[in-house]
Amino acid sequence: MRQRRRAVIVDRAACAERLATGITALGLWIAEGEQARLLDYVEALAAWNATHNLTAVRVPEAMVVRHLLDCLAIQPFIDGRRVADIGTGPGLPGLVLATVCADKSFMLVESNHKKVAFLRHARRTLGLENVDIRAARVEDVATEAGFDWVITRAFASAAQTVHHAGQLIGADTRLGLMKARDFAAEAADLPPGFVQQADHRLQVPGLDGARRFVVIGRDTSG
Repeated sequence: MRQRRRAVIVDRAACAERLATGITALGLWIAEGEQARLLDYVEALAAWNATHNLTAVRVPEAMVVRHLLDCLAIQPFIDGRRVADIGTGPGLPGLVLATVCADKSFMLVESNHKKVAFLRHARRTLGLENVDIRAARVEDVATEAGFDWVITRAFASAAQTVHHAGQLIGADTRLGLMKARDFAAEAADLPPGFVQQADHRLQVPGLDGARRFVVIGRDTSG
């Protein structure tokens, strides 16, 4: 028997104000239509979350801060055209970035069936033709060349991420890790052949404490 989703009340006006204010604070410009689709994403996530427990964040306005703004904070660093988001969960950060980066293609990798179902629903609802969803463990995804970025949020340590997703990281691919703590210990544990290229410290509006976006790449110096 199909499980019915509970009704979730979303104060769209309050969410829209918080999103717009946060975007300005981040120094970004995002078109009104794209902001509206981000709010559509929050509404869909809140509705599905009531039944499927996709995220620990329950309040839609908190989703705007802890999901949308947190993910949008790394958008200025994502250049190139091909991006893989591994362990994307309900689409963080890949689906959020795909909504505001129509010129890029995103491969979202997720093994949890409920989250994959939500991703497919969200892709269809938001009309995101630049999103390819892979229902698989990242280590089972076939080797693909040409990614400009492999990104991840709350997936694993840097060393574990390289171990599981190494087949997706080419000579010119950058591995971007969204972190909430100091990276020194993880940097010291990087596998041979990989080096830290950057550590961007971010301040997400509405979040206490600094966030960081750490960039890893293959060592091509030798």
